[in-house]
Amino acid sequence: MAPTPVHFFSHGSTMMLGEDSSSAAYWKQCGDEALANGIKGVVMMGAHWDASGDAIDVSANPKPEKSPVGYVHPSKYVHYQLNPDLPTSGKVVKMLQDAGFNARLNDKFDWIHDTFLILIRMFPNGCPPTTIVSMNAYYDPHVHMKIGSTLRPLRNEGYLMIGTGGAVHNLYRNRWEPMVLYRDNFAQLRAPEKPMLEFRQSIEDCFTQQRGPALRRSITRLMKHPDYRHAHGTDDHFMAACFIAGAAGDWEDLEQERGVLGAETWELENMCNSQYTIGKWPQERTRTGILA
Repeated sequence: MAPTPVHFFSHGSTMMLGEDSSSAAYWKQCGDEALANGIKGVVMMGAHWDASGDAIDVSANPKPEKSPVGYVHPSKYVHYQLNPDLPTSGKVVKMLQDAGFNARLNDKFDWIHDTFLILIRMFPNGCPPTTIVSMNAYYDPHVHMKIGSTLRPLRNEGYLMIGTGGAVHNLYRNRWEPMVLYRDNFAQLRAPEKPMLEFRQSIEDCFTQQRGPALRRSITRLMKHPDYRHAHGTDDHFMAACFIAGAAGDWEDLEQERGVLGAETWELENMCNSQYTIGKWPQERTRTGILA
């Protein structure tokens, strides 16, 4: 079976769940394509769950709850039924353990908006079987890249691999007043600051101009970018990019199309929510995205 595409999605603020945007439309498009091609399930890494020490946790709660979502009406998410894929969770743990990771099942973890926001937008009519893989709290880019490369064979089995973090995601540099006072997360009272624009361009260059092992090298190297700490006040929202680079950076992936920027939404002045896809479904025409 040809490998499935992979996605690096920027989930943005919580209000991305409740407000329509070009990113939301693109997420839905990607979900429709995945269902049309009969995916077996989804394997995700988010940005809000990490394991301490050298551990990697894998979701195994048979009845996970959803954490509350600020600035979003509960009707947008409370009735959505999550669908944890326990057999695949066990399979993922074994794959990681065989590769030398201290991986373990976590049967207490409740899901957070970084993942179920994307699932609701992609699959509004029902959640596919889903496995969530935690980050490791040391935030080593090469470790997270290796997690993705270890799980890459799942793409050949029909699983859709998604990393949900942020292209530019620094809460300390956002302008919160329009969202807090007026519930307007898309207000851009001023242009984004230059360091945010510079890093946003660099991550686009990596995803759209590099393939195979070069993609892995370029994405992990971005943590040395002179504007990285401006664009990411903390490392958590960048680890999913490293995970996806691992999942889509094998020599075999040189035969795939380069990544495409399918949509992009700016929020809170300095938060850039870029949506990238690497690879394509069999017989799929060249992807154009929904940039607006």
